[in-house]
Amino acid sequence: MNRFIVPIVGFAILVIFLMVGLNRDPTFVPSPLIGKQIPTFSLPRLDEPDKTVTDANLRGQFSIFNVWATWCSGCRQEHPVLNQIAAQGQVQIYGLNWKDDVGLASSWLQKLGNPYTANAFDKEGRVAIDWGVYGAPETFLIAPDGTVLYRHISPMTMDVWKTEFLTRIAAAAGETR
Repeated sequence: MNRFIVPIVGFAILVIFLMVGLNRDPTFVPSPLIGKQIPTFSLPRLDEPDKTVTDANLRGQFSIFNVWATWCSGCRQEHPVLNQIAAQGQVQIYGLNWKDDVGLASSWLQKLGNPYTANAFDKEGRVAIDWGVYGAPETFLIAPDGTVLYRHISPMTMDVWKTEFLTRIAAAAGETR
């Protein structure tokens, strides 16, 4: 009798773990930065390498920090959405051009439009590591005080913008008033 109980209990535990795993959102990857201050950084601008983009640029207003690259198909997919968000004028969008080619990235922005207030050029990917970036595209919502409010992994959509970003902006703005 005992030799049957151990396999049955083991199987039941395995089924429970599988059921829990199947009910989780596979696109959700927790970020250790949520609720914390943004990492300190200083990188050359993509369009003007003699100037820099720093963490200070992301403070003072709600802002978006979008990690992108020309080799990223999801980045091409989300680019029109970023252009729409920028046209609304509700937030400043800063880009982190990640492990890319300056010429290709500049050409991309000329052809597809430039939604970014400024783009930091992270050729080696060191700043992306500090942000905990797994891949592009990733988009962070930053509060005026420099706190990371939200992280979205995968291409931005208008639905995500409205349901995840705008609701957090409204909630955070309500808390500060």
